[in-house]
Amino acid sequence: MRSVAYSQTEIFEAARTLAKAEGWIIAPETAHSLKYTIDEALKCKKTSEKKIIAMNYSGHGLLDLASYEQFLAGKLTDYEPEKIEIPTFSL
Repeated sequence: MRSVAYSQTEIFEAARTLAKAEGWIIAPETAHSLKYTIDEALKCKKTSEKKIIAMNYSGHGLLDLASYEQFLAGKLTDYEPEKIEIPTFSL
């Protein structure tokens, strides 16, 4: 397993793609998964690799409509949190 980081505008763009195609408004947390799924599918299309891709749809975005409104108005800004040192503990 590996982690992948996306900006807010990237994940909202992925969510907008799904909304246009299927009419589903998804939660931003779910849009992170969707963005990776789209990227993976496009990579497979480019390389002609056949792969089953599954994603977890965890919720609707009805409580996040203000964030969608900011994104669609071009007012949603990307930011990266400061890197913090996480202490390690030995048991």
